[in-house]
Amino acid sequence: MADMAAKERKILVAVDEGEESMHALSWCLKNVISKNSKDTLALLYVKPPRAVYTAIDGTGGYLFSSDILATMDKYSNDVAECVVDKAKKMCKDLHDVKVETRIDHGDPRDVICEMTQNLGADMLVMGSHGYGPIKRAFLGSVSNHCVQNVQCPVLIVKKPKSTATNN
Repeated sequence: MADMAAKERKILVAVDEGEESMHALSWCLKNVISKNSKDTLALLYVKPPRAVYTAIDGTGGYLFSSDILATMDKYSNDVAECVVDKAKKMCKDLHDVKVETRIDHGDPRDVICEMTQNLGADMLVMGSHGYGPIKRAFLGSVSNHCVQNVQCPVLIVKKPKSTATNN
């Protein structure tokens, strides 16, 4: 076991705007990463593909000007930078751990799997949105897809249900 702890690991953590991914990162920092280890922590944010709007036959589609598209892209980039900055701040107390950040775009299921492979990650850490079976059937589950398709261990951290009540 001591031999395994000495190995330098590359741990990929998928982050997004949700509390679930930040909880997973926090849990990983407390339970997986040692402050003085030589691990590399790769934080990955995936921007979803932009929806395509056209007005080919005039049946109610939308045609956005380049100004609006540029504004939408800028907003998407700002959100990505904000999420990654928040995640990096959570890692500030790590001493010898190298923290890398990556922002990519595409279907999160595919991008996370590809990045896990490309980085040679030893572990993938992700939050769970906790969708029920019906919502998961319609939306798909990024974490389920990754568990099925990556070669390394996948740690899915579920955020505990809040015990606070609104009075």
